[in-house]
Amino acid sequence: MAIMKVLLRPSIARFTGVRHLSVKPKFGLLFDIDGVIVRGTNVLPPVPEAFKQLQGKDGKFRVPTIFVTNSGNALRSEKAADLSKWIGMEVKESQVVMAHSPLKLFENFHNKQVLISGQGRIKEMAKELGFRKTITIEQLVKNFPSLDYVNKEKRNPICGPVDPNFPTIEGIVLFSEPISWETPLQLMVDLLMTNGMPSGLPNEIPYPHIPILACNMDLMWVSEAPIPRYGHGAFLLCLESLYKKITGKDLIYSALIGKPSEITYYHANYVLREHAKSIGIDHNVDTIYAVGDNINTDVLGANLYDKYLSYCTKEEVLKSDKLKKLLGKDVKPPTAKACISILVETGVHHKDSDFVPEHSPRDFLPVDDSLCKPAFVVKHVGEAISLAFKEEKFV
Repeated sequence: MAIMKVLLRPSIARFTGVRHLSVKPKFGLLFDIDGVIVRGTNVLPPVPEAFKQLQGKDGKFRVPTIFVTNSGNALRSEKAADLSKWIGMEVKESQVVMAHSPLKLFENFHNKQVLISGQGRIKEMAKELGFRKTITIEQLVKNFPSLDYVNKEKRNPICGPVDPNFPTIEGIVLFSEPISWETPLQLMVDLLMTNGMPSGLPNEIPYPHIPILACNMDLMWVSEAPIPRYGHGAFLLCLESLYKKITGKDLIYSALIGKPSEITYYHANYVLREHAKSIGIDHNVDTIYAVGDNINTDVLGANLYDKYLSYCTKEEVLKSDKLKKLLGKDVKPPTAKACISILVETGVHHKDSDFVPEHSPRDFLPVDDSLCKPAFVVKHVGEAISLAFKEEKFV
């Protein structure tokens, strides 16, 4: 298939001048994982050969490379170990950005008592990110047994809190979709309507409600199954709808983290720069090539960040930086000058398919149609790497 190019911005070359062959590249690569490298745990056929292009004589990366996933059910070290096996070369923990990784920047929430939700070692994830006081859904159910009433075999009339010292929940942190949805959905709405202490309804429903930090907005993702599966975005959609139906008010997120959020790409930008330093590249990484399979997350996110980068050259925008507002503190200026989106056809997106899961997270609407158009469309990750090399005149 011929590569399709859509110019979203003036030529990349304007940032760096005429390209010359160089041993040390001035660009970096950002890869999605599900649908680009694997489907479930099955490695996609082009992957082993594709990543040999990035391998230097020492067997290590010769181009700054990171992996950015909307998955939130593992530690970075666990995902790095998986990636190392999948691509056939060592991937360090420092090269991995999970959906929840940017939460380490939200220091103003780290000392709050928060409910955490997701799968895997969520207590360890939260601690690694800086959260000091966490409660799980299971701990909440144990202290308020009567609230978990969907399964009639488990019903317990004790209202709670069983522990008189059980703390008031000051915020909710959503890492990924839970295994069973009915109990988390019910108890989270309970917390939002009771200011974090669900021992009884107050005379007036509090609004704004306690803060919510949510990671991973993917409505769908691809696994071994022949049809895309619901992701955390579907769980968020249920939570938003239930809260709205019961209270008549919109659910408010203090932050939405993960692709397509600009803060995820901002964080990834610095992770990429650190990897460049670790492989002996002391100059800046001017251009980021972001490779993904999902128009509504990978492409939209890369294009939003590219737009943000173009704005960051304007002093008036820096004075009212959206990331500064989000984090409540000054942030370093981004180091890249352009972020170029490359869409592969091995995951959610399929050429000529009638099935197009049109969905953008509620807080990112309305979306300019041009932001959902990739700069390039290729068949697979091997073609994506070759394309970046060709654009950069790198061998």
